[in-house]
Amino acid sequence: FRRWTTISKLNVARCDFACAEVNGVIYVAGGFGPDGDSLSSVEVYDPEQNKWALIGRLRRPRWGCFGCSFEDKMYVMGGRSSFTIGNSRFIDVYDTNSGAWGEFRNGCVMVTAHAVLGEKLFCIEWKNQRSLAIFNPADNSWQKVPVPLTGSSSTRFSLGTHDGKLLLFSLEEEPGYQTLMYDPAAPTGSEWCKSTLRPSGSCLCSVTIKA
Repeated sequence: FRRWTTISKLNVARCDFACAEVNGVIYVAGGFGPDGDSLSSVEVYDPEQNKWALIGRLRRPRWGCFGCSFEDKMYVMGGRSSFTIGNSRFIDVYDTNSGAWGEFRNGCVMVTAHAVLGEKLFCIEWKNQRSLAIFNPADNSWQKVPVPLTGSSSTRFSLGTHDGKLLLFSLEEEPGYQTLMYDPAAPTGSEWCKSTLRPSGSCLCSVTIKA
């Protein structure tokens, strides 16, 4: 439609929460409530009914987190439970078939950028902007891939996807920085190349919509 429309309101007002689409419905989890409290509640939105419904809670309150989906599951990663507890390495996993939450503890912390490409999740952590952390949900394993960049280590990046490849955009107008493209199907040693795709301004986030 190329226009914005208003949908029904959440049952629990929240911000800074995880969100992901699984099998045509939208899930939101955690976040901050109206009183600044950390939330564990989870809701699912049915676009056919234009209704939100509360479902099983997270195992712990969580805010500043992000969500993604693989197969019939929603994954909630990153964030923290309170201002006094460090960033969480727990990954909460919701199985939409059984309606139950599970967890394991080997996630990234303080993720500043993420994107799903194919059947894997790509992340950049705040403490290491020169490395990609790649999550494989098939065996819940992580792989680290160096990013071929030089210059200021404080420069932050955003991730996007295009035509089966990962795009890495600089968030600052640093001289010499160009958009990089990562091709997971390329031969070892030639996965990275430069791309002519560049945003017209600072790229805060990106999303790929398949028409």
